[in-house]
Amino acid sequence: MIYLKHISFLFSFFVDEEKEPLAEKIFLIIAILMVILFPPSLICCFRVVNQYKRAVILRFGRVRRDSPAGPGIIWVVPCTDIVSLIDIRTQSFNLLPQEVLTKDSVTVTVDAVVYFHVINPLNCLLNVHSHKRATELLAIAILRNILGQYTLTDLLTNRVAISQAVSEEIDKGTAEWGVQVERVEIKNVVLPYELQKAMAAEAEGTRIAKAKIIEAEGEIKAAENLRDAAKIMMEKPKTILLRYLQTLNTIASQQSTSIFFPFPIDIPSNH
Repeated sequence: MIYLKHISFLFSFFVDEEKEPLAEKIFLIIAILMVILFPPSLICCFRVVNQYKRAVILRFGRVRRDSPAGPGIIWVVPCTDIVSLIDIRTQSFNLLPQEVLTKDSVTVTVDAVVYFHVINPLNCLLNVHSHKRATELLAIAILRNILGQYTLTDLLTNRVAISQAVSEEIDKGTAEWGVQVERVEIKNVVLPYELQKAMAAEAEGTRIAKAKIIEAEGEIKAAENLRDAAKIMMEKPKTILLRYLQTLNTIASQQSTSIFFPFPIDIPSNH
């Protein structure tokens, strides 16, 4: 109702031209419009920036001096200032599975995850169109280049060192974008099925060979111990009888059996 009264009041000035000049009517209309529109426009001049964001303000296409602004309440001029909010929290993205050719000509599929955050909101807005997309593409390229310098064995056993090297290389490329890469984690390395079978057969053969070597070494040590025992028994014949009785005791304790042995036993004489 208040706005309708103001509008009807404005039209009355244009209709009644004999009372006041046209210039005075125009200035009066402008004053009334300013009084009506000033409170809403004043509210639009204030913006709230959250703690985890920063505001980059462009005035007539140029960066305002106080950019990046925030957190808290900032002052902007409608129709002249453009506000872009940049999130400075840690963000992450999954790299799509990449087929990589290792140094020893083995094709593997690798997927990883990258963690990063914005440290310079101004460079993040002005130097790159989409910092997240650019970081993702750069991470894919660097991951493929670095993994190609390692053999399959190194790739499977040195994931931590390789991840650190990839993180450092990506961080060098994203520094001019105001982005810092925190870490890169290689989640999985998928081998071709035929290669998995070959590696399993190789591992099984290695285990069998080690088992045979250990068994042969045990037989050698047993033979050496028997040789030493035989020398002792030859020097002291009484030990043969003790060894004989000990063997009978061992057999009887393992299971219920009937043992026949010659009697009387040839007991060595005391010499």
